[in-house]
Parts: sequence; structure tokens; C-alpha cells
Amino acid sequence: MSRAALLSLTLTDFRSYERATLRPDGASVYLFGANGAGKTNLLEAISLLSPGKGLRGSSLTEVGRRQPGEATGRAWAVAAEAQSGDDEPVRLGTGVELAGAPRRIVRIEGETVPPGRLADHVRPIWLTPAQDRLFLEAAGERRKFFDRLVFAGEPDHARHAGAYDKAQRERMRLLTDAAESGQPADAVWLTALEARLGQAGALMAAARARTLQALQAEIDSRGDRPFPRARLALTGEWEKLALEGVETAEIEARLAAALVVARIRDGSAGRALTGPHRGDLAIHHVDKDRPAAECSTGEQKALILNLVLAQAARLSRAKDAPNPILLLDEVAAHLDLKRRAALADEITALGLQAFLTGTDQSLFDHLKGRALGVRVSELGLTALEDV
Repeated sequence: MSRAALLSLTLTDFRSYERATLRPDGASVYLFGANGAGKTNLLEAISLLSPGKGLRGSSLTEVGRRQPGEATGRAWAVAAEAQSGDDEPVRLGTGVELAGAPRRIVRIEGETVPPGRLADHVRPIWLTPAQDRLFLEAAGERRKFFDRLVFAGEPDHARHAGAYDKAQRERMRLLTDAAESGQPADAVWLTALEARLGQAGALMAAARARTLQALQAEIDSRGDRPFPRARLALTGEWEKLALEGVETAEIEARLAAALVVARIRDGSAGRALTGPHRGDLAIHHVDKDRPAAECSTGEQKALILNLVLAQAARLSRAKDAPNPILLLDEVAAHLDLKRRAALADEITALGLQAFLTGTDQSLFDHLKGRALGVRVSELGLTALEDV
């Protein structure tokens, strides 16, 4: 096991912060303060120390600090010092050097590198209020949530998903142009794109299937806990094939062939109607024997939290990858006293670094002495205690 943790975090012109520095020195942190004080901004900064758009999914121009009258956000930076196990600390950084820049820069030890390299050092898993309606939203939101869990254990999943999305856009552009013009699309180009989609899509389906099986095994092994047990399922046809044990190469061939057959249909519909982008995650409350969508809001949140904790527990035992860092935004506020205590015990037992936010300091009474408390206000960040 290689415990990954942040020793320090510095924000420059990021959201509401002109400059702020947090020094957890590897400890877990609970951040409390009024709504709008900037607690979630700190979690977002940490989430950007991984590939992708972070926990808010914002554009780069939204992230930069903006003064009244400024049309776009300023150039911004997030810098951190991270450590895995007994290894030497590593300096990580990301941001944009010019306001309005279309891409962010990532640096490790001062060297500019692809964003995917961040996963060698930091793999955050987050839960935010935006996921409170996960079971009421469209399937795409549940896929996105589950893919973040997959990525925490298999960083290549993000690359495969990116390749799939790119090829998907190119294929649909060819098909819709052909449908509108009445002229046939370039068959050679289409075949090449569908081969790419088959390859990336099969790898995505296989990674999702592996993660689901491992997560279900972890949940089942945890026994009776204050958080409800869940039964998980992936409803997509390609993920089902992977779960049935069909070889990835066979799924690749079947998917590519299905896309060839679906060209006219997809062109007329204006969207691809088959592929791993169509699947869904289904969660069933075991003890109440009902789908999560039919459970109370509180039980839904507890189910999602248990899923995140199960993935964190599973990955905490990984021998060849950094442990995840948990980012839990306003999670404690939705838990009763028993579950808040259980959450604090779980974080401590896992030995992971976690960052939690809430409006009231009392929400974190069970973490006192086990985590660093930080008050967030218009005056900045004030550490209350050391651990």
C-alpha cells in the first residue's frame, strides 16, 4: 500500500482566492464556514490535481478569479506538494498562464507533462451535493459518477473514454453531414473511426465491469454497517458482455460491426444509439429490497457514500498505485449522528487522507483530534488544531 497525501496546497487567483495556502502535512482536514466562504473551492482545486475538469466540471475561464467588470477569469494556478508512502515529496502544479487559455498546463517537479501523469501521484474521489439527485438524473450523470470511480483504480480508463468521445464526434459529423446532403459518407474513414470506437469502447466496458465486480465484492465483505448495503448492476449491453466473461477482443469486433450496421439509423437520429455511452448504473438497496430511486433522499445519499467508501477501501489495499484522496463536500450535513461517527471511524481506519466541508464545526466533532480543523472565512484560512 502506498499512502498518497497532500503536504501543502497553494491557490493563486483561483475562484475566490487571490492567494491561499493550506498545510495539512498529510493529515485529513475538515473545513467549516458559512456558505460562499470558499470551502468547495479548495476541494475543486485538489480535484484539478487529476486529469479532467474537476469536481465542478467548469471551464478554465470560470475557474480564474474575476473582479467586478472583468469579462473573463484571470490566469490561475494550483500548486501542491504530495507524498506517496516513504517516497520523497513531489511538487505538482496546474493552471493557465494567460487568461482565456484553452488548455491548462500541468507540471511535475517543474517539468511540463500530460495531465494523465498526475494519476501517478494523486487520485481524488469526490462526492458533492451535485450528486444528491444522482438517481433522479439522466443515465449520463450516473455513468459520469461511476467512471470517476473506475478512473481512481484504472487511470487509463480516462484516456480510453477520451479517445471514444473524439471518434464518436467525428463519426457523427460524417453521418449527419451525409444525411443532410444526401451524399454517402467516406466509407474508408467511417470504417477507421468505427474500429477506433470498437477498441476504446471495449476497453471502457471491460474496465467498468472489473470495477463493478470488485466493488460488489468489497460491499458484500463489509457486512453490517451503518451505511446501507447495495447491489450493483450495469445495464449497458457491452458492459453486460464483459460481465459475462466475453473477451475484450470479441466485444471490440462486435461493437465495430454493430456501428457499421447502424450508420443510416444513427445519421438519421443525429446520435449514436449503441455503444458504452448508452449504459447505466443501477443500484438496489439490499435491506429494503427496492431500487435506489425509490428510497428516501437520506438513504440514497447513504448508498452513494457507501459506494465511495467501498471503492476507497478497496484501493487502499492496492500495492502498485497511490491510495485515493477523499473529497467529501457537505456530506456530513446529511448524515445522522450515528453515521457521522461511522464516517469518521471509517476514514481513520482506512488511513486515507480526506477533505470534508460543512457549515458547522459541530458536524465534525468525531474528527476532532484525528484531523486538522480549518475555519474558512473572508479573512482566509485559520487552522484550529494540529493532529
